Amino acid sequence: MIFADSEEQTHDRDLDITGETCPMTFVRTRLALDRMAPGQVLRLALKGDEPRRNVPRTATEQGHAVLSATEAEGGILVLRIRKKS
Repeated sequence: MIFADSEEQTHDRDLDITGETCPMTFVRTRLALDRMAPGQVLRLALKGDEPRRNVPRTATEQGHAVLSATEAEGGILVLRIRKKS
């Protein structure tokens, strides 16, 4: 389990794309954001050099805000992205 149950909920939706490769990493991220209301927060787990570079950059380019990036076990990066208003 990537997301611990004890974590304070500071997000509206979780998405685990640790098993995906580019370009599917951002395709899945974008689909999740498209299904969310403006201002909601997506908590996203990803893994690998390419997704670490591309997902936050592309989200920002599309007007979304990367609120945090936290390292987790096993080389996983957990991002919190606020959907643009």
